Amino acid sequence: MELIDLQYVAATVDAGNFGEAAKRLGIYASTVSRGVTRVEDELGLTIFERGRFGVRLTAGGRAIMVHVRRALGDFHAIKRAAQCNANGDVGEIRLGVKVPPTGHFICELLRDWRLAHPMVRLVLHEMHEQEIAPALQERWLDAALVPRHLLWPRAVSVPIYRDPIVTVLPSRHRLATNNSICWRELRDEVVLVHEIGADPLTGEFVVSLLGPGTTLQSHPVSRHGLLALVSAGFGVTLMAESRADFSCPGLVVKPVTESNAWVDVDLTWTPDSEEAVVGRFVAFLRDQARTRSLTREAS
Repeated sequence: MELIDLQYVAATVDAGNFGEAAKRLGIYASTVSRGVTRVEDELGLTIFERGRFGVRLTAGGRAIMVHVRRALGDFHAIKRAAQCNANGDVGEIRLGVKVPPTGHFICELLRDWRLAHPMVRLVLHEMHEQEIAPALQERWLDAALVPRHLLWPRAVSVPIYRDPIVTVLPSRHRLATNNSICWRELRDEVVLVHEIGADPLTGEFVVSLLGPGTTLQSHPVSRHGLLALVSAGFGVTLMAESRADFSCPGLVVKPVTESNAWVDVDLTWTPDSEEAVVGRFVAFLRDQARTRSLTREAS
């Protein structure tokens, strides 16, 4: 007895005879009849009374049909679940991030992914980049958004978005009335940065922008702690625009007019992942980011 034989039994009950059941299934009546006979032989039970009226269930046949229907229902549920997972329509994406993805562009991408894939759960994990790499390798994470300058060697990644860099100054600073800031104007300033792990704008990255000789002071504080120091006049700081959504007295935020005043953020993942939903997520963010960037450049 095979599962297909149970389907023949159910089809025969619904149709009332072997011929009509076979017609609905697109097979020969003899095939249906043999399948039903196999079930009866294996169970040692006559399922159908046969006569000029066609077929009708015996008392024993009625007793087993609830289980036959349940078995077929479970089988179809298994097929649907397998198909959905194989297509990446359902599942879970565990996304690691260096900093919260709060920028307008990435928020739009994630929103559109959610709308297009409502059955896929997205779980966000804020982690240091040194934690993200092993988490991907060990399959604790499926993908991660990491500033490009913090990617580890041989990381597989695609560009997703750029976050403009802004300068945060005390409101009474000599540059506070400028419409914008250039790197040259900051080279004589004390630039406050977070200690390693707290922000994508690390000391090394800031020096790569401003040049050697930059005076840096690192502090083991949160973003608000660093802003408090800026407000008190201890220095200035650089920040990704998406993280400049703060309310703190005594501060002004100025854009930077330099061609390299960006934090490039890439999506990285383990390319040999066998989860279809991961491949779909990577392809969606990659293609949408590319399309929107081209549209923005054209306009």
